[in-house]
Amino acid sequence: MTYTYDSVNALVLGSGLSGEAAALLLLARGGRVLMIDEGDEAKTATAAARVRQAGGCAVFNVVDLPQETFDVCVASPAFALTHPWVEACRSRGIPLISELELGGCYWQGKILAVTGSKGKSSVVKFCADTFELAGITASPAGNYGIPLCRLALEKPGLAWAVTEVSSFQMEHTPTFSPDIAILLNLQADHLDRHADMAEYKALKLKLFAAMRRGGCALLPFGLDDEGRVPEGVAKWRFGADAGCDWTYADHAVSGVLDGRTCKIEMADTWFDNGILGLAAAAAAAALRFAGLSDQAIERGLKAFQPLSHRVQMIGESKRGVCFVDDSKATSLAATAAALRIVRKPVRLIAGGLLKETDLESIKELLTQTTKKVYLIGRCSGQMFQAWAATVPCEECGTLEHAVTAAAREAQVGETVLLSPGTASFDQFSGYRERGERFTAQVRAVADL
Repeated sequence: MTYTYDSVNALVLGSGLSGEAAALLLLARGGRVLMIDEGDEAKTATAAARVRQAGGCAVFNVVDLPQETFDVCVASPAFALTHPWVEACRSRGIPLISELELGGCYWQGKILAVTGSKGKSSVVKFCADTFELAGITASPAGNYGIPLCRLALEKPGLAWAVTEVSSFQMEHTPTFSPDIAILLNLQADHLDRHADMAEYKALKLKLFAAMRRGGCALLPFGLDDEGRVPEGVAKWRFGADAGCDWTYADHAVSGVLDGRTCKIEMADTWFDNGILGLAAAAAAAALRFAGLSDQAIERGLKAFQPLSHRVQMIGESKRGVCFVDDSKATSLAATAAALRIVRKPVRLIAGGLLKETDLESIKELLTQTTKKVYLIGRCSGQMFQAWAATVPCEECGTLEHAVTAAAREAQVGETVLLSPGTASFDQFSGYRERGERFTAQVRAVADL
């Protein structure tokens, strides 16, 4: 434990899952807590009631930061560095931390932290499930799973917190020190929030900065860590190249631990392909470092059930057309990964609320994999202009129209893939609703 926040006068920004968890932990540690939110109380009434019942205050429809003096402010991930409340805290000298930072100070077990642009949640679920299958207590935590503050408060006896870490969380996380840390990949993402790729990369690499001697850092082969991995921390590279410490090749992951060669068979598992295999190499290496055997990791791979809306097979029609839900793909890099994974040729449903400006990067892959693109949402016109000369495109407007058109035109052996490459908030409450509506329409129009 590097620092504690016992008996402090704390301000918590936001009443979502992170804000509620931080407030309850601070109250349990003898603190005084004011939780504020810009929105209406009805949206998070249960959280507000829990905080008040525990002795804290919760105030909604707040415009300006309270003038009271605070020892610390916990900012939920939704609050960008440029938010007026965050800027006001900085100008008044109020220390800013994240819920992740606070939870890390009180978590008594070990932490396996996972960050990256894509694939974090699946790796977190796989590692947590594999620990449990091997008889070692663990829970998903952080951005996927239970907020770390809540885990520290409610399940302090677990051996491992397998924690998904976002770049947003790292903005106010100076001393978070995982025992094992993985950076899965680095692709253009969240550039609507971060100034540029350099800032985004720096936040991802920050995950390693406070690690202690004896830990393990896992990074993609060829990625410059810019000296952020401290001395005394094992630095392993993973990938598909011969020079990697842990390599995915020939349906297996192999590496060396304590002078002994390890080989983990992956044939016929969800991870056994050129995209997900790299993530499996990182996860397998982390689990071996944590003490699991090759056989225990193989059992985890075989038992793994993928998360919804992540290259999830919905079904195959009687005409031999596959339907795949990858609604979680909110960047073009994620769409590119899905196009490489699924059966070809593809009829791609894409579009929504763009988070990036470069639509050219995926054009060559579209020509290699895709029969036609069915465009939906706010950016459909931009995508049509960028891609129509390369691959047939149709502006469909709604998801339902796109699914109906793609299902009608798809031929035997093809895949209808929802992998939008965008955020969903122009037409949906989130990627989950988008995926659920896709599945419902597939079941309505396809002969599964």
